Amino acid sequence: MRLSLASVFALAGGALAQTTSVTSYIASESPIAKAGVLANIGADGSLSSGAYSGIVIASPSTVNPNYLYTWTRDSSLTFMELINQYIYGEDDTLRTLIDEFVSAEATLQQVTNPSGTVSTGGLGEPKFNINETAFTGPWGRPQRDGPALRATAIMAYATYLYENGNTSYVTDTLWPIIELDLGYVAEYWNESTFDLWEEIDSSSFFTTAVQHRALRAGVTFANLIGETSDVSNYQENADDLLCFLQSYWNPTGSYVTANTGGGRSGKDANTLLASIHTFDPDAGCNATTFQPCSDKALSNHKVYVDSFRSLYAINDDISSDAAVATGRYPEDVYYNGNPWYLCTLAAAEQLYDSLIVWKAQGYIEVTSLSLAFFQQFDASVSAGTYDSSSDTYTTLLDAVQTYADGFVLMVAQYTPANGSLSEQYAKADGSPTSAYDLTWSFAAALTAFAARDGKTYGSWGAADLSSTCSGSTDTVAVTFEVQYDTQYGENLYITGSVSQLEDWSADDALIMSSADYPTWSITVDLPPSTLIQYKYLTKYNGDVTWEDDPNNEITTPASGSYTQVDSWH
Repeated sequence: MRLSLASVFALAGGALAQTTSVTSYIASESPIAKAGVLANIGADGSLSSGAYSGIVIASPSTVNPNYLYTWTRDSSLTFMELINQYIYGEDDTLRTLIDEFVSAEATLQQVTNPSGTVSTGGLGEPKFNINETAFTGPWGRPQRDGPALRATAIMAYATYLYENGNTSYVTDTLWPIIELDLGYVAEYWNESTFDLWEEIDSSSFFTTAVQHRALRAGVTFANLIGETSDVSNYQENADDLLCFLQSYWNPTGSYVTANTGGGRSGKDANTLLASIHTFDPDAGCNATTFQPCSDKALSNHKVYVDSFRSLYAINDDISSDAAVATGRYPEDVYYNGNPWYLCTLAAAEQLYDSLIVWKAQGYIEVTSLSLAFFQQFDASVSAGTYDSSSDTYTTLLDAVQTYADGFVLMVAQYTPANGSLSEQYAKADGSPTSAYDLTWSFAAALTAFAARDGKTYGSWGAADLSSTCSGSTDTVAVTFEVQYDTQYGENLYITGSVSQLEDWSADDALIMSSADYPTWSITVDLPPSTLIQYKYLTKYNGDVTWEDDPNNEITTPASGSYTQVDSWH
């Protein structure tokens, strides 16, 4: 029997706000967050009246803003946590609810919507009405992270069931849902997408990262159940996704640029959320997949957090080595641009995941790239490897633990006495604002608390992965660079005379990265000693614009790598 959210709030009393103890906050907030999630799931959730069975509402809020819809992304992230709780024995009452979610998502897959039908791109539709009908109003569509996240969640559930003998339900009911989503990811990953904040139409680091994870897991799962016809397609596209993932790295700023377009700095919680939602405890500190403790992810963490230190009044007078309130991105103006509970919790969770790995492997590696992150806590530390017997290891481990706890305490400080978590808390005084009882905020609390407790939920195959972008004996890595000033929502692509450049296809042209905007770039493995023609083109609101004739030409080198710098003509 589910406790109503009001009942849990009442049990919590007024002991939450302004707490100075992480453990006491987690002890009080955990049952409230769990109840908050369940209250927002139809048809029996106490705050989800009107929602069909298994449908996750984003929030009960219907005005300023109206979030009484179901988003594929939010629903899948929420159920990933519930599925993990079920399959790892933390809550054996969730089976029926998970089956209802699966059934609801199978229905939504088939709903024709403004993004298309099930076979013409409709799986990229971001949100639906809570009675399982299409939302037809104007919106940022498509959003291509939803199918990847849904497939990942359902594959975790299906793997557990299959390995415990429930094979027919997996193959007859779950596999058709998963197969549709994986097929969508493989077909559309190289097309532009609105990001998870639904504002920028380009390519998104979060989307690319979760798509890569989904296809890697898809290879493993399809092999497990003997559905191998598309495995090579998943594998090939996963390799391409991993290559493309590297292009978001900004070597000048030492952070991950969240989107390839949009004209912002690219410092964005998108990147931290990608890291924690593709965490693989068996992958160590692999930088290729931007694992939480990798030097790139830690450098990115510092740049992201520092971008908020002087931005919000509630961060005033906080020392430079302490946690602060963080939001989506520093240029944010939505609801006056406030910190978000789920973003601040993500900053904590990335560090908790890092602590899990460091403790398991028994050492911390400090590189020149992650040095600035670690010097926040020990100015004397230098690049090197510190094993568990060293004082430096203990000092850094304790300092990162304290730092991570600081982000949770920031959330605790601005959690109202009843434990409810809204979307945002005001930058001036920390008061809750925007949508109340946000499902994603509650789910983010649960995943952060689990990470602090050292819980992990299996591997998806990230261990030992390395980028395939560096070329081989049969290819040379050619980096194309061109300067181009885009308008909002416009992206640059390249296509050309060889299959690696999509054979002059405008539809399949390769999207380029604007990490060093206005310079756009992409690295492509091409055949050596080959004359290749190519052109750049832009896509904006469905319109394609090619650069003028003549075609560009390059003869690739016999080996190694090469950078081709062009100008648009």
